[in-house]
Amino acid sequence: MSDRFVVVPAAYVVLLRPGGAGAEVLLQLRANTGFRDGHWAVGAAGHVEAGESVLAAAVREAAEELDVVVEQGDLAPLCAMHRTRATGDPLDERADFFFTCRRWSGEPRRVELHKTADLRWFPLDGLPAPVVPHERVVLEGLRQGALPPILVHGFA
Repeated sequence: MSDRFVVVPAAYVVLLRPGGAGAEVLLQLRANTGFRDGHWAVGAAGHVEAGESVLAAAVREAAEELDVVVEQGDLAPLCAMHRTRATGDPLDERADFFFTCRRWSGEPRRVELHKTADLRWFPLDGLPAPVVPHERVVLEGLRQGALPPILVHGFA
């Protein structure tokens, strides 16, 4: 095993649609995953696989988790986040890449029924509780229109 530092990359697809009082965001309720079960989370997200670009991972995750077709050109970079839970586990360091998407083909639905308990649209200014903490930071920044391109989360 190498002594090289490891960061786990992930892609997040924030599906947005117009709503009555502003934008709505699609969130899933996590279940049976072992991480933040019972929390609302971005509609599609997952680890980037070996040899896969972060854009390809975002497209794949949208298809796998929501059964929608997203074109890479319809993904708008939102921000990147370097985060940790400060456990000391080298694999606890994450690099998350968030994209917004306002155009896709198909009707989003729960595909991974064993990992989600619900899937719903929420007003961006009326998020449910609880939302996965690092994702809430991004969604609140998006709502406020004051999201820096790079965020850190969990570091002292």
